[in-house]
Formats: sequence, structure tokens, C-alpha cells
Amino acid sequence: MRTQVAIIGAGPAGLLLSHLLAQGGVSSVVLETRSEEYVAARIRAGILEHSSVELLASVGLGSRLRAEGDEHRGIYLQWPGERHHLDFVDLAGRSVWVYGQTEVQKDLIAARRADDQEIHYEVSDVSLHDLADSPYVTYTDKDGQSQRLDAAFVAGCDGSFGPSRASIPSPKVHEKVYPYSWFGILADVAPSTDELIYAWHPDGFALHSMRSATVSRLYLQVPNGTDPQSWSDDRIWDELATRLGHGQNGWKLNPGPITDKSVLPMRSYVQTPMRHGNLFLAGDAAHIVPPTGAKGLNLAIADVALLSKALIAQVKEKNPTLADAYSDDAQRRVWRCTHFSWWMTTMLHTSGDPFDAELQLSQLRWVAGSRAGATGLAENYAGLPLGY
Repeated sequence: MRTQVAIIGAGPAGLLLSHLLAQGGVSSVVLETRSEEYVAARIRAGILEHSSVELLASVGLGSRLRAEGDEHRGIYLQWPGERHHLDFVDLAGRSVWVYGQTEVQKDLIAARRADDQEIHYEVSDVSLHDLADSPYVTYTDKDGQSQRLDAAFVAGCDGSFGPSRASIPSPKVHEKVYPYSWFGILADVAPSTDELIYAWHPDGFALHSMRSATVSRLYLQVPNGTDPQSWSDDRIWDELATRLGHGQNGWKLNPGPITDKSVLPMRSYVQTPMRHGNLFLAGDAAHIVPPTGAKGLNLAIADVALLSKALIAQVKEKNPTLADAYSDDAQRRVWRCTHFSWWMTTMLHTSGDPFDAELQLSQLRWVAGSRAGATGLAENYAGLPLGY
């Protein structure tokens, strides 16, 4: 087989890249180790930045998002006895949308299927070759047959554990592992809040998010290595009620049937460069951020927006300027979002140190009480313009 761009990974980054390339007249083939059902069902991010929504809408992927997503003007910051609303639209002129990654994936799959995009699921033994000169990818298809895919370029959109990241020789790696995790649940109950609540509490951070008008997504800070099955449903709801301030100023947390429990370790990871020869990395293959800043999926979208333009210019016009600048251009936003995610995480998660706790409360009071502080959070959370 031969194509212009071989895309490794059929998650949102890979499928969006194939969509943008097709609109620019560039062909691609997508390879994915998991099944289509597995990729579509992965419960991940739920917040889309203003720029992400604008991009998706501009390329024909915004109709269901606009109809079924939930636009939010801001978030609540909370600590015991106080809850403050930050209005992003008033502060920074930009909103965010609650629209789960599973929904984005559905839209992308439908669009790529309508365009007859070639996607090979359940492949194995994926290996990248001759990246400096004439790239090709070898793999075993789901029927057990050995295959070879030749391409002008390879896009690694295959996350932390795929072969693309490992194909960058001698990368520079920056990593921070946090001493806590998120215990996340999905519950079949209407959200108890109109917008997300980020809560600092002496017992640990809590977040009240949502997936729809009937499904709530909630998180608790827990020690690393926590077994989600060791927590009963009653214990989960009791702890959420305590940390989120059930009864504070008459507010109530409504419990409901829990349909999913998972524990997410927290880390920051940035690998550079994001290019080697004719291989380009995008999304989690190059960087991971803790979810506190709602940046993971949005960073992948921003990477792909840059990368698609670079590859289209290279393939159609033989112009390497954008491709040569891709890694440096993408890294500016990566580090901005990495810092913001670290800042949100360290401001809201307790360490058990009383000194740290007082610093966190001081910072929260400043952010909530200072227009300058609130605007900084709003500008970063709602998202900087694409191409920052």
C-alpha cells in the first residue's frame, strides 16, 4: 500500500488529522491497534476550549456539538465556606463547551466513514522504518497477515505507549509524577451544578463535572495506587458531599447510580523534539498533562491544526517552512498548557503540609478576588487562540 501520510492512531488526534488532510487534498491511511469499539468508548476529556470548538465547526464537525453540547461561561472555585464564580466570557471573551471525547470521536468516525477514509483497526506489531528518507510502516493486520504501508510522511498520534514516541532518537524528556491520583466516577444522575466546581478541601481536591443533562462526572483526589473497587458507592458519595460542600448555603449534591469507577494517575510529560525526519508527533505521543486544566484533548487538537497545515504545504506545494517550524511552534503552546495544568493542580490538591495549605488558600483568594488573577485563569482555561 502507498499513501501520502501514514497516521498511527485512530483517536481524536489521528482522525481529526485525516479529516483536515483530506480537506486539503492530501491522502492518508490510519492504523490503530485497538478495536473501533474500544477507541470510541474510551472515557476521557470532557471540556472543549473556545478555539477547539471554532476549529471543529469550521471543518464541518460542529453541528451535533452545538446542538447537544453545553456551553459554559465559566467555573466555580471553592474552598470550605466559600464558592466563587469566574465568568470567562466577561473576563476573557471566550467560553468553553462540555462535550465528551466519546462524542467528538463519534463525530469524527461518522465524518471519516462518509469520506471512505481507510482505517485499519486491531493491527499489531506496528513498526516504523526509514524515517529519514523513504518512510514505511510494517504491521500485522487483524487477519494475521503481514502488511507494509509506504508514505511520504508518518504522523504519530498513538499516545504514550505507541511506537511513534519511541521512534524519536535521543529525545529530551521532561517529566513530573504527582503524589496523588484522581478517582473518577460516572453516575446516572443530573448534575448538581450548572457549571464545573473545582473544590479545595483539607481532605483533598474534588471536582464536579458533567457529561450531559442526565450524566454526572465527578472526581476525588486519592493516594496513588488506590483500588477503585475498594470504595463503596456510599463512601464515594459521602466523601464527595464533604469536599464539595453539601449543605453550604443550601447547595445539595444529588447522588445516583454509579456506572463507572476508575483511578487516573497524575503526571506532566513533555518530549522534544516533536519531529524526526519525516515522522511528526501529535497529542499524547508528545506530551501529557494532568487533567486539572482541561488541556489534554485541546492540546491534541491544536497540534493537529498546526500539523495538517504543515503537511498540506509540504505535500501540495513542496514548501517545507511550516513542517520545519512545527516542533518549535507546537512546543510554545505545549509548555503554556503544561504550566497552566501544573498551576491548577498544585493550587487545588492538598499535600498534607500546613504551610502548603495556607499558600494554596492565599492563592485561591487572590484568584477569586482579583480581576487580574481571575482573567489569567480564564484566558488559559478557555484557551488561547490556535497558533499561539
